[in-house]
Amino acid sequence: MISTTHQPRKRFGQHFLHDPMVIDRIVMAIRPIPGERLVEIGPGLGALTIPLLRASGELDAVELDRDLPEPLQAQCQGIGTLRIYQADALTFNFAALRGHGPRLRIAGNLPYNIATPLLFHLLTQATHIHDLHLMLQQEVAQRMAARPGDAAYGRLSVMVQYRCRVEMLFTVGPGAFRPPPKVQSTVVRLVPRETSAVVVQDEARLAEVVRLSFAQRRKTLRNSLRDVLDATHIEAAGVEPGARPETLDLAAFAALSDALTDRRRQNG
Repeated sequence: MISTTHQPRKRFGQHFLHDPMVIDRIVMAIRPIPGERLVEIGPGLGALTIPLLRASGELDAVELDRDLPEPLQAQCQGIGTLRIYQADALTFNFAALRGHGPRLRIAGNLPYNIATPLLFHLLTQATHIHDLHLMLQQEVAQRMAARPGDAAYGRLSVMVQYRCRVEMLFTVGPGAFRPPPKVQSTVVRLVPRETSAVVVQDEARLAEVVRLSFAQRRKTLRNSLRDVLDATHIEAAGVEPGARPETLDLAAFAALSDALTDRRRQNG
């Protein structure tokens, strides 16, 4: 790895993974093989980069910290072909990176301060992704996997599960990182679905309905959706207007989404 004298930068949310047992478990979960299009988000000091590169022979990496690509490139000399993009993963075009090649296999230890917006960004490009193996704050991972009725169930749960199958793999303690974070971490596997979990007429309307529903989660749908759907339209979609969003499954949100699409179409 790059010299551990490199100081983690708080503004980038850097917590560098160093535990070899955890690194081995992640690599075993990914099972990279030559010929795949492997992408690492935030390679940092190269703890995961080097074993992935050894296994696959080729790796793309997206790194925001401009001081890290050059020494990481030098460290990986002779191991395989490493292409580093000094860029912000929040705005990076993963679809363009894929081009006409195989779908991307994405891995990364996601900074806690950008994990949720980065997940939403990746979801917009899910058709170009084969799978994702991500290290996340345990709370974020629990939100992704939560079911209706769970305290953690919310906007992230609905939108991730609409696009992907979610599998919680294992928990990682703070001691595996430098500096140690104040929270537990979880490694998750996301596999984009070939067909979405539910069918909707307009995905943008689904995203809108879910966002509005959970904007003030203690409110009932009658109140949270009143600017776009009144109680009559909600009930006509087969959903109880007095329900709270955390009780609804994907099918119910799909029905509300289609009701909004129909109403917008009727109103021109």
